Amino acid sequence: MLDEPWTLSPSVALRPEPFGALAYHFGNRKLSFLKRPELVAVVRGLGDAPDVRSALVAAGVPDAQHDAYAAALEGLAATDMIRPRTEVPA
Repeated sequence: MLDEPWTLSPSVALRPEPFGALAYHFGNRKLSFLKRPELVAVVRGLGDAPDVRSALVAAGVPDAQHDAYAAALEGLAATDMIRPRTEVPA
């Protein structure tokens, strides 16, 4: 996952909260709590980054935490909060 392009699902809205953000999927009605501001920054940056690793770096996530963030992103992917991107930004 770290070397693949992903993006926020077009059916998902992020609502800022003091703890991070709420992610709501209007299609499947799933609600996810993003409990770290860094995770919110990663999710918001996925569409502009060439891959997940680049989004993590841009959000200031230390290398040692990349696997933990990838696991969190895989959980979001399982509920279609994020999805693989077929087009990479220029």
